Order: sequence, then structure tokens, then C-alpha cells
Amino acid sequence: MATKKYTVTLPEELADAIRAEVGPGGFSRYVTHAIERQREQDRLGEAVSWWEEEYGEITEAEMAEAEAERREIERMHAELARARRAEVETPAPEQHREVA
Repeated sequence: MATKKYTVTLPEELADAIRAEVGPGGFSRYVTHAIERQREQDRLGEAVSWWEEEYGEITEAEMAEAEAERREIERMHAELARARRAEVETPAPEQHREVA
């Protein structure tokens, strides 16, 4: 992706805190990531607005159901990750061969 320099104005304390966290050279990457994340949130907000216009307001029960489903998916992924780590960390049993 091509890049171009832009001038933006930020509160000095915020910029200093970000630089302290990301170190030299990480500031632009951090800001780019933050802007990308905000754009994702904006698109999601637009999608939710469209959905509610088409199908009505999302209820608390629907939100709770979606949250429970999200937690279950995260739990399943965490279990899979733990199982994969265990496979890597557990050495395979050595094969014992009889010497003739």
C-alpha cells in the first residue's frame, strides 16, 4: 500500500504517551491501526443501523444471545489453542527397537 505524509494535530500528552508505548518508529503504525479500527467501527455502526431499519430494533434478549454465542466461540477457540500447545509441548514417546 502506498503511503503519504499528513499533518494532524493531537494533544501533546496523548502523542507522548503513544510514543512511550510504541517506541521509535511505531507512532505512524499505531495511528494507522487506530484509524483503521475506527473505520471498522463506523462500518459496523452503519450495518447495525441498516439492519434495524430493515428488521426493527435489536432487543436486549437478542444482544444477550449474541454475547453468549460469542463467549462460547471464544471458549472453543481457547480450548483448541490449548490442545495445539499441548501437542507441541509434549514430546512424542520414543520408539523402542529391539536390537538383534
